[in-house]
Amino acid sequence: MPLSPLSSSLGLEPYQGPWTKQTTTHLLNRILFGAKQSEIQFFLAKGLNASVVSLINPTAAIPAPPVNEYNTATVIDPTVPLGTTWINQPTGDGTINSLRRNSFKKWLAGVMIQQDISIREKLTLFWANHFGTEADTISNANMLYQHHDTLRKNATGNFKTIVKAVTIDPGMLRYLNGYLNTASAPDENYGRELQELFTVGKDNAVPYTEADVKAAARVLTGWRINASYASYFDATRHDTGNKQFSSYYNNKIITGKTGQAGASETDELIDMLFEKADMAKYICRRIYRWFVYYYIDETIEKNIIEPLAVIFKSNNFEMKPVLSALFNSAHFYDPIYIGCQIKSPIDHVIGTLRKANVVFPDALTDYADAYAHFNNMVGQLTNIGQNLADPPNVAGWPAYYQSPEFHELWINADTLPKRNKFTDLMLETGYTRNGRRVMIQTIPLAQAISSNPADPNQLIRDFFELFISTDIDQTTKDNLKKQILLSGQTSDHYWTDAWNNYQSIQNTINFNLVDSRLKALLKYIMNLPDYQLS
Repeated sequence: MPLSPLSSSLGLEPYQGPWTKQTTTHLLNRILFGAKQSEIQFFLAKGLNASVVSLINPTAAIPAPPVNEYNTATVIDPTVPLGTTWINQPTGDGTINSLRRNSFKKWLAGVMIQQDISIREKLTLFWANHFGTEADTISNANMLYQHHDTLRKNATGNFKTIVKAVTIDPGMLRYLNGYLNTASAPDENYGRELQELFTVGKDNAVPYTEADVKAAARVLTGWRINASYASYFDATRHDTGNKQFSSYYNNKIITGKTGQAGASETDELIDMLFEKADMAKYICRRIYRWFVYYYIDETIEKNIIEPLAVIFKSNNFEMKPVLSALFNSAHFYDPIYIGCQIKSPIDHVIGTLRKANVVFPDALTDYADAYAHFNNMVGQLTNIGQNLADPPNVAGWPAYYQSPEFHELWINADTLPKRNKFTDLMLETGYTRNGRRVMIQTIPLAQAISSNPADPNQLIRDFFELFISTDIDQTTKDNLKKQILLSGQTSDHYWTDAWNNYQSIQNTINFNLVDSRLKALLKYIMNLPDYQLS
């Protein structure tokens, strides 16, 4: 049974409440893949408005592309030396291409883990889900990277620009058979999904028609992919006849054009779609469900979606004004929306790693070890239901759109124990390669997040504030203190002494006394149902 949905009557009016650690953490958890303590403190000091401006305006360089880290004693990439990028290099045979495709997934996990402190990577994932493609279907590693690079470079920009870029993107042309779309054999795949999933949506009072799908397919004939993995327009394959659309599009006729002018019909088609009010509202609903909550009733539609759509359209479909209005709004900070989302596998895995300050080898200087550890995280994500760059179909992952369950689909009898096993693993042993261990280091973490880790009460408060979005009762905290940090005793000094002794004499015995208790505490916290919420 789905959980009872939440609804707030608050709108887009600016949030006037206190800017606290909790509200800061809430904003960062939704914009980033988990917020580190240092990031929370930084943005807490900046205040709401300045924080939003900073977060939605990325300034860091686009991450360096993936490299050859996959050579083995028996399989060697003949054109790309170790440590150099394979992007835009000849594909080679199927084995090399498969290794590069896996290299991309490792790299992508690393980019998320080591993300710049902005909304860019969260939005890149949003667009990758919105314009759903499957890595195994695109197949070609160069086109896979190019597709995601297009999304990343345009993530916070203009939505019309993104749609135009994706429409002729080689990866999308391959995925939805656009490169096979010709005047003599029109393929309707992209023409359908462009309307149903990417722009106007399918839940309109007066929907577009099958004839509109066919007409769109005819408009899009002629786009192909060359040997350098770039798209181009082949006028000889283009349908030069007029394309008639239905009353939903005001009976629009796109006049057929010959020669290279035929490519401009694609722009006319997209311009026509963007004239529909349904489009702006549909995209704003997708944004709302991604960053706030899945449930949209009549009140939220009126108070949030419709005004956001007006902002979207009046700003020529720029993303930043919409994001700014949403993240500055009273609605976004309504307490009912703090800790209301079930974490996606990416938010769970990547968020755990980031919040816990797990240190990975540098992907530029120590690429072999770094990519190996990133690959472990790709495996964990796949294990709990989110294979990077490989949603199950063009609609993306069902938890982002499938009514009525939405995000509840992330949790089931199979995935919940696996989530807990992941956090247990990262606390107990982690992963080791070449003598370098990647795991949660409990003592450095306690030092980083707590103003006074020798005080068991303060330490527990700090751990809960960082890792749990919802409020936990004091009785639970007191019991944890007594049973774990105090080893069943009643006086706080049983922890304080253990901590201070380790700080003074860092031997194995003192280390184990502190580390074992911190591991037990964190294991308890990370196995709470509340830990699955963001």
